[in-house]
Amino acid sequence: MKYKIILLLNMALLFAGCTDILDIEPNNKVVADKVLTTEEGIAMHMANLYGRLPIEDFSYAIDKGFNLGIGNTDPNNGGRAAAMYCDEAMHSEFDEWGSEGFNFWERYTDDKGLYNASVGIYTLIRDINNLLETIPTLNTSNDKKILLEGEAAFLRAYTYFALAKRYGGVSIIKKVQVYNGDVEELKVPRSTEKDTWDFILSDCDDAIRKLSESSEDTRRANKWIALALKSRAALYAASIAKYTHEPYVGLSGPAVEQKLVGIDASEADRYYEICMQSSDEIMKSGLYGLYGAEPQSRDEAIVNYKKLFEDPSSVLNGTKEPIFIKGYTSGTQLAHNYDIWYRPNQVANGWPHPGRMNPSLDLADIYEDYTDDGQGLSKPIRTRVDNNEIFSGFDRNANYYSYPMDAPYEIFNDKDIRMWATMILPGTQWKGQKIIIQGGFIRPDGSYVFRTDASTQGKDGKTYYSFGAQDQKMYSGFSSVGGNYTRSGFLLRKFLQESKDVTSEWNKGFTDWIEFRYAEILMNYAEASIEHSSATGEQLKKGKKALNAVRKRAAHKDEIPLTIENVRKERFVEFAFENRRRWDLIRWRIFHKEYENRIKKSLVPFLDLRGETPKYIFVRMDAPGVNKHSFDYSWYYQDIPGTGSNGLVQNP
Repeated sequence: MKYKIILLLNMALLFAGCTDILDIEPNNKVVADKVLTTEEGIAMHMANLYGRLPIEDFSYAIDKGFNLGIGNTDPNNGGRAAAMYCDEAMHSEFDEWGSEGFNFWERYTDDKGLYNASVGIYTLIRDINNLLETIPTLNTSNDKKILLEGEAAFLRAYTYFALAKRYGGVSIIKKVQVYNGDVEELKVPRSTEKDTWDFILSDCDDAIRKLSESSEDTRRANKWIALALKSRAALYAASIAKYTHEPYVGLSGPAVEQKLVGIDASEADRYYEICMQSSDEIMKSGLYGLYGAEPQSRDEAIVNYKKLFEDPSSVLNGTKEPIFIKGYTSGTQLAHNYDIWYRPNQVANGWPHPGRMNPSLDLADIYEDYTDDGQGLSKPIRTRVDNNEIFSGFDRNANYYSYPMDAPYEIFNDKDIRMWATMILPGTQWKGQKIIIQGGFIRPDGSYVFRTDASTQGKDGKTYYSFGAQDQKMYSGFSSVGGNYTRSGFLLRKFLQESKDVTSEWNKGFTDWIEFRYAEILMNYAEASIEHSSATGEQLKKGKKALNAVRKRAAHKDEIPLTIENVRKERFVEFAFENRRRWDLIRWRIFHKEYENRIKKSLVPFLDLRGETPKYIFVRMDAPGVNKHSFDYSWYYQDIPGTGSNGLVQNP
């Protein structure tokens, strides 16, 4: 406990910019006599390295980078998130699209001219290499030195993984470089993409050999965390090998010819096998499991799934699902802003820009219902009796399904509980309030109003409002004023604190982030087994069991077949908003097919006043204020900066 307190305090100090330790000269060595001579100093330095890992968590912004709001970085990115740059969600105000908009490769300064230590990825690699060279000189036991070497190997593998998935083959630097007057000696050419992934897996193996087998600490690397990284990295490499060539995707140029991007298809099975072996070792350990693996009801399954993400530390007793957690603390530099950006407008509590994350109808339509058909097929939401689910707006001649005014959410009654636990649905409760999401009304004469502030009288003589209430603080949907209202028909629920209050200020979010969890290990195994060209019967059986275990935690009772389509659909819904989806679309090389002149979709609740009793109907529409978008082939790999001076081969 004392050690963890020291770790937390020192992380807070470092990222608050209250120490000059990182500025000690000379910068080509960790100065052991000033930092690493005591247990506290070692803890401080390790906390710094962990804090700078490129984890795509609550503080990751696709337009600004990592650790947003920590240290000298500006926390205000307008509420943008990676989910908005794929088919998971849209921003309530802006039309976000494109690839990552920050320079991940180089050390750089932010828009205020302040050094952002969390983004210069090769600076982090240099510091990890410094540590590896310094460990033998430390005044600590050999056992602790071995553990530190294992941690350093994990940190380096994780960092290179973040590089490889963005750039393909990169410059692999294993030792601290020293400048002796000749810049050319410092230039390291890119390795092939295959060699880069193999280096990552090799570092994982080194970490696995040296790290503790105890699973007690979920915030510092152990053997199982290193295995989880190996499972994820091997699966990614396997996908690159299988899908980065014709007919899946065609890339050309010097980087392709030199195999700096892409891996020969013959390597795919080797990587899938490594993924299965790593996943299986975790599965056999008995240390991990799904939280709420066998719910007795759908309501129980909803509560379990919500709790897993709202309070990860509370589900760590016994066999646990979280494998690796990044902690946050309210009111410190180790806090985030998810709750203030994404809470509904009705509970903004003074925050001027709520409701920014709008889950898309594209995602909502992927969820299954509970028909027990044994196929696992997605069941798009039905809005019309004729099943003509088009996106042309309200049709006064169509026969829509209708729902009670006090329970519009009944349209989702049969949907997968993960939808209920991931999204705030129209008319459901959040923080004790009914969340009103309404896009307009249909007048008694059949004319309608959409996304315009208006009122009308119903046949019952009462006055009704286009957004469901008269005061703009009393509704959370579809107004175009201020950008604080959903325009998809849904709001985010996953991760947000419902039972605890979060102050409406910068850096007050305290929810911990789960970077690796057991469900991912199961899904990695399932995917690797069905993608492997010659998986054994036992592997396929185990893959099917893993796939269905994840579904059964969501209260599904049927067994579905192990297919690539079912695995991909299950990953979409299980890991929604965990920053996995974009990378899945990229590594499967299907992003350009999924997004070719495509517009995101909304499900708009209208209050239908044509009858004696007002009812809700739902209308499918193209999301208002959103343009059609395409995914450019060049985004499968990012540009490498400075190729004119560093001599590196540019990506396609």
